[in-house]
Amino acid sequence: MQYGHYSECLSANLDKTVTNVVKLLKHRGHTIAFAESCTGGLLSELITSVSGASDVFELGLCTYSERIKMKYLDVPEETLRRYGVVSRETALAMVQGLKKHSGADICVSVTGIAGPGGGTPETPVGTVYIGFDVYGRQFAELPELWKLEDKSRNNIRHAAAAFVYKIIEEILMEAYRSNE
Repeated sequence: MQYGHYSECLSANLDKTVTNVVKLLKHRGHTIAFAESCTGGLLSELITSVSGASDVFELGLCTYSERIKMKYLDVPEETLRRYGVVSRETALAMVQGLKKHSGADICVSVTGIAGPGGGTPETPVGTVYIGFDVYGRQFAELPELWKLEDKSRNNIRHAAAAFVYKIIEEILMEAYRSNE
């Protein structure tokens, strides 16, 4: 399943989307967990701002360094060496480790370059890989955040969060409709 790429942050709708995600998770009796790098705990902060999040939120890890990704998420050193910390492979390894340790129904990992420095022509600021494990199905997305007009660190982090929560909302709404 391929999801749309976000060209601008939808922060105006972000609080509403997060609230809806919590509501949908509660309705299904399911849980969620996050392993964050460049978002620095923003996904966890957003979900815990919603009343009732304690019923659905299992775990939020801020795994910023490579050493911590390896130690707490079991990301293989070989994956980091071969593909780099900002890669589809690392995002998937992070989400696999998160699933193993949390057991949450939905797991999300984020790794990328929020800037303003650190980018290269091949991996510009705004390159963010997001790994998902949704009921055991794993996939990774690369929203084209380098195309944002506002490439500030704050906007990239919020655009990544908006992308994550919008995808989760779409998946949960799809599951909700198919069970009606």
